[in-house]
Amino acid sequence: MTARHTLLALLVAVIWGLNFLAIDLGLDGVPPLVFLALRFALVSLAAFVIKPPGIGWRAVVLVGTFLSFGQFTLLYLSISLGMPPGLASLLLQSQIVLTVIVSAIVLRERPTRKQLIGITLGMVGLAVVVIGHSAAAPWLPVAILLLGALSWAIGNVLARRVKAASGLSLAIWSGMVVPIPSLAVSLIIDTPAVVFDSLTHLSLAAILGTLYTAIFASLVGYGIWNTLLGMYPTSAVVPFTLLVPVVGIIAAWLVVNEQPTLTELIGGAIMLVGLAIAVVVWNRPSPGVPPEIATRSAPV
Repeated sequence: MTARHTLLALLVAVIWGLNFLAIDLGLDGVPPLVFLALRFALVSLAAFVIKPPGIGWRAVVLVGTFLSFGQFTLLYLSISLGMPPGLASLLLQSQIVLTVIVSAIVLRERPTRKQLIGITLGMVGLAVVVIGHSAAAPWLPVAILLLGALSWAIGNVLARRVKAASGLSLAIWSGMVVPIPSLAVSLIIDTPAVVFDSLTHLSLAAILGTLYTAIFASLVGYGIWNTLLGMYPTSAVVPFTLLVPVVGIIAAWLVVNEQPTLTELIGGAIMLVGLAIAVVVWNRPSPGVPPEIATRSAPV
């Protein structure tokens, strides 16, 4: 990669790493599903200038249900229940390992021995982080977040099967699945009065958080990312996603004073090493293991 494109890949990692902090701060006074609906309502406006992915509405809705609605609903709920944003940025990357596992089950794509080593290391590191965190904090946000990672992994596999020509187009059009269901569920859970009050009294943090997550994390991030994927092998681009939790943890530490425990740091390091092995090898062309799946394994 050229120096300019390397800097762009690093910029995307920073944008996506800061996204978790933006979600955490933006949830100030706003029910999580209302905040989610606002984000994707704004993202959906890009559909006026971005052509449909050309895979049929049924496929768009199916991908959107897991890749957008399921993943982000569970992520936002987890953070609203107390999941620290830095730790969330790390644990959500377990979707890489889960994507490999789901692909092996659904698509019969057998991972190589090196990929299995990466998966094993990733799962060991994940277990260390979860155990260390659960000893000092409620386990429910962790469980919800991991379900969000699983939803993302299923969405990755579905996106792999439909083979959309543009990942950006698929991200935008599948995101249109999110606003109405999110708002409807929030009306049931949070009551119409709370939803109406939150929409009419949005804090500055909520407004800025919505703009950041929609414009920078979704549109700018995916725009740059998919451009780079169109120019270089996925094995040269996708490893930059491993910097996302590093940025997320540092940003959360500096802004909201989130200090990870020693156990979380050790587990996180083990997990990132495992993910590095799985991602880099997963993107190398090998018999029975198509490399294209990694093009869907992009952060939030």
